[in-house]
Amino acid sequence: MLKDLKLFLNLLRPYKRRVRIALFIGGIAGLCTGAGITIGAEKLFGIVLNGGSERELSEVILIASVFPLLFLVIGVCTFLSSYHLNYAGLGAIRDLRAQLFAHIQRLPLAFFQEKKTGDIIARLTADTQAMQYSLTITGRDLAIAPLTFLGAVGMLAYKGWENDGVVYIYFSIALLPLVIFPVRKLTQKLGQKAKTQQEELSSVTNDLSQNIGAVKEVRAFNLQERENRRFSTRLSELFRSQMKVVKYTFALSPLVEIISSVGLGSAFVMGYYKGVTGEVFIAIFAALYFSYSPIKRLSYLAGELRKGAESLKRIQEITAEPIHIEEPSDPVTIDSIQGRIEFRDVSFSYGDAPALKEANATLEPGCICALVGPSGAGKSTFANLVPRFYDVNLGGIFIDGHDVRRFPTNDLRQHIAIVSQDPVLFDDTIIENIRLGLQDATDDEVKDAARNAFADEFILEQPNGYDTIVGERGARLSGGQKQRIAIARAFLRDAPILILDEATSALDSESEKKIQQALERLVVGKTVLIIAHRFSTIKDATKILVFQDGKIIDSGTHEELYGGCNLYRSLYNQQQSA
Repeated sequence: MLKDLKLFLNLLRPYKRRVRIALFIGGIAGLCTGAGITIGAEKLFGIVLNGGSERELSEVILIASVFPLLFLVIGVCTFLSSYHLNYAGLGAIRDLRAQLFAHIQRLPLAFFQEKKTGDIIARLTADTQAMQYSLTITGRDLAIAPLTFLGAVGMLAYKGWENDGVVYIYFSIALLPLVIFPVRKLTQKLGQKAKTQQEELSSVTNDLSQNIGAVKEVRAFNLQERENRRFSTRLSELFRSQMKVVKYTFALSPLVEIISSVGLGSAFVMGYYKGVTGEVFIAIFAALYFSYSPIKRLSYLAGELRKGAESLKRIQEITAEPIHIEEPSDPVTIDSIQGRIEFRDVSFSYGDAPALKEANATLEPGCICALVGPSGAGKSTFANLVPRFYDVNLGGIFIDGHDVRRFPTNDLRQHIAIVSQDPVLFDDTIIENIRLGLQDATDDEVKDAARNAFADEFILEQPNGYDTIVGERGARLSGGQKQRIAIARAFLRDAPILILDEATSALDSESEKKIQQALERLVVGKTVLIIAHRFSTIKDATKILVFQDGKIIDSGTHEELYGGCNLYRSLYNQQQSA
C-alpha cells in the first residue's frame, strides 16, 4: 500500500500545500472521532449507568450538548479535508490527462501503427478515471482514518494504564497486526486482476471504435451478426475479469471483520473477567470500534489504491514511449525557404522491414516531382520523411542545404502543405476546417482559398454556408467535397513545399480538370512531391522518380522513362490498357 501511495503522492506534488491542509484538517476530524467521541461516551454513559440526580441531569445536558458541537467540528473538518483532497486529486488527474495527450501529439507515426486506437483511448479515459476514483474517493479516508486509529489506540492505552487493564488492552489489539497478511495477499491478487480488467476494457473500446469507424462496410457486407458475436465475446471476457476484481475487492472487508470480531469478543470476556465498570467498558468498547473501523476501511482503500496504481502503470507505459523525433539542440532559424530538397544515401526501416534503401535525389525549387512505382515500393515513405513524420536511419535529408533534423519541427512543417488521398476533417464548421491550413488567416483569405480550390460553389449551397458543421471526419460531405476542402487548406497555407498524395483522386472529371488548372497556378515557384497512383495526374511533372523495393531505380521525364525504364513502361501500359 505504501508503494502505491507513493506513486500517487508524486502525482500530487504540485498540490502539496492543499494536501497538507487536507491531512491536517482530516487529522482533527480523526482525533475528534477516535478520542473525542470515546471520552464523551464514557462521561455520558457513566452518569446514566450510575443513576441520576438534578445535578447529574444538568451534567448530562451539558455533556450531551457537546456531542452536536463535536460532530459539527468533525463534519466541517471532513468537508474541508475532502474538498482540498478532491481539488488536488482532480487537478492531478487533469494535469496527467493533459500531459498524456500532449505526449501522444509528439509520438511518431510508427507508434500509432503498432498500437490499437481503442487501447490508447481507454488509457486516456478509463485508466485515468480509475485513478481519479482512487485519488478522490479514498482521499478523505486516507486523511482521517490513520488519526482516528491513533486516537482510539491512545484512549485504549490511557484507559488501560488508568484502570490496571494493560493486559486486557494489549490482548484486545493483539489481533490487529494479523489483518496485514490477508490485506497484503488480496491486494496483490487484486492488482493483477485489475490490470487484466483494464486490458479487457481496452479491447472492448477498440472493437467499438473499429465498428463505429466502419459502419458502411459492416452493413455492406452484412457483418452485423459477426460484429455482435465478437462484441458479446469481448463483453463476456470483460465481465469475467470484472467479477474477479469484485471478488477480491469485497473479500477484504469480511476478512477484516472476522478478525476484528474475534478481538471484540475477547474484549467482552476479558472485560467481564477483570470486573471493568460500565462506563470504562463502554469507553474501551468505543475505542476498540474506532481502532478496528479505520483498519477495515484502510484495507478497502488498499485495494482501491492497487487498482489505481495498475491504471497509472498503463498510462506510464505511454508516457515512457520515446519521442524519436527530437527537437534540435542547436536549431536552424527559418525565415523563409526556397524549397531545394536533397536526399543523400537515405535508408529507413519500419522495425525490421526496410522501406527505403540508399535513396539519392535532388529536387530544385519549382520542381514538380512525381513518385511512381508498385504498391509498397517506398513512395509514401520518401514523402513522409520530408516533414519529419519519421527520422531517417541512415543518410540525411536536406532543405536548402540544411539537415531537416536541425529545423524545429513546427517551423519545418509550417513551410510544407500536405493533401492526402483520404483527407480528415474535424467536427467543426467548413471555414474552420479550411483555416487549419493557416490558423491566423482572415475569413476573406479562407474564402479566397476555397474559390481557388473550386469549393466555394458547393460550400455556398450548404444550409449555413461556410458555417456548416461537416460532422465527424466530414461525414456530411461527399468524398470530392472533402478533397476540395483539403486542397483549399493547401492554397491557404501557400507553402513553398507541397506534398500531394493523389490529391484529385476523389474528384469527378469536371472538378479534376478545374483543380488541375488551379494546381498549375499553385505550384509555380514551389517544390511539389506527387505520390502518383494514376499516371494521368503526372503529365505536367518535370521530374519522375521510379521506385521498386525501396530503391529509386530511375529518374527523368515521362518520355525518357517510357523509352528507357522497363518498370515505368510496364506500369504505364497496364494503366492505359485498363
